[in-house]
Amino acid sequence: MGRSRRPRPERLALKLLQIREALGVSQAEMHLRLDQPKSHPAHISGYERGEREPPLPVILKYAKLAGVCVDVLIDDTLDLPAKLPSKPKH
Repeated sequence: MGRSRRPRPERLALKLLQIREALGVSQAEMHLRLDQPKSHPAHISGYERGEREPPLPVILKYAKLAGVCVDVLIDDTLDLPAKLPSKPKH
């Protein structure tokens, strides 16, 4: 196994920001909604700027809050629905 990093989704940071804004919450409130005790509220800013890659449980929680499948967040060819949160399809 190589030591190279796996490719990051290019649009993930923007999608996470769009979800938070669509929910109408601050970064601090989003941190509370994600309910990740080992994270820090400042991590939300890092996720939204693309400086930090959220762990998989955080991505899953964002998807649930937005009512979308995880693949919508990580697949750069898929767009978020126009209205968030959407009706879950899973």
